[in-house]
Amino acid sequence: MGTEVSDLEPVSRRSTAEIVADRIRTAIMRGTFAPGAQLGEVDLAGRLGVSRGPLREAMQRLVAEGLLRSERHRGLFVRELGPDDVRDVYLARTAVERAAALQVLAADRAAAVVALEIPLGAMRAAAAAGDSVALADADHDFHAALVAASGSPRLRRMTDGLLVETRMCLAAFQQTAPPAPDLLAEHELLRDALRDGRTELLLDRLAAHMDDAVARILAAMPGAA
Repeated sequence: MGTEVSDLEPVSRRSTAEIVADRIRTAIMRGTFAPGAQLGEVDLAGRLGVSRGPLREAMQRLVAEGLLRSERHRGLFVRELGPDDVRDVYLARTAVERAAALQVLAADRAAAVVALEIPLGAMRAAAAAGDSVALADADHDFHAALVAASGSPRLRRMTDGLLVETRMCLAAFQQTAPPAPDLLAEHELLRDALRDGRTELLLDRLAAHMDDAVARILAAMPGAA
């Protein structure tokens, strides 16, 4: 006999482990936990006010995502990204965002441009205030909004992970960021090319944007060729 719908208990929208994973992910993304840092269960559980069960589940999620690495008998550490990782992250980002841009260009460009104005406004405010963290957050949100406008949940999922890895790169080498006005201008040019439906120009600007970021990060990494 099948289970009646009425027999099913309501499903919690977000588990404690999911919330904890989000908080640790954000801390890694913003450089609160530096690359190579060891994360202790007892300390983290106390700081987050959770039991060690949900914390362990959260940390295993982050291991699966590639943000943490597990060393036997030693514990969990924030993963360090080398030059090859940086190149690979941006290679994947270019592919995903290019695919998303083509989808947007073939659909509702106007709605996408409206969505992009929100992070662009945040970038302008952050640039005016000299707030580098808010500027990086808004940059992150711009690219997330571009991919979200594609309507593809799979592209969105891939982008979520890649943007966290991107922020790990940038947090480790803060001095690599271009001047705020230049960064804002780059994103406005991307918006303009999308708005005008100029496919090749948008794809070229997107590729140049990614290539510039890679060059800046590698220039600051010891031993990067």
